Amino acid sequence: MDAVTEATSTEKAETAEEVKTESAIPEAELDRITADIVAALKTVYDPEIPVDIYELGLIYRVDIEDDRSIRVDMTLTAPGCPVAGEMPGWVENAVGTVEGVGEVTVKMVFDPPWDPSRMSDEARVALDMY
Repeated sequence: MDAVTEATSTEKAETAEEVKTESAIPEAELDRITADIVAALKTVYDPEIPVDIYELGLIYRVDIEDDRSIRVDMTLTAPGCPVAGEMPGWVENAVGTVEGVGEVTVKMVFDPPWDPSRMSDEARVALDMY
């Protein structure tokens, strides 16, 4: 009975691994879409800060689903940012221009709160914060 249980557990683990690594989008295309999404995100700026939102570390997560829908979790440097209502639309529009993507959903999150440690080195140099 133990051998059967072990085999079943092993088979389940292998099946779960196969499901985990399979994607409806070919790897090369997924890489291109990912790079294009990053490039699109780098076109969006907080009007008060001369650095794009990607380098500022405002993008917390980008999920690309098999149906090519995109989900972006992002934040703001401060919850009271004057463009809080507009920025998700800017991100949605920018990512929506990427060839091969479907519906784009942008979710504003504030946990964890943004802090300057999330900025890239490029952003730190641009803002003299190195």
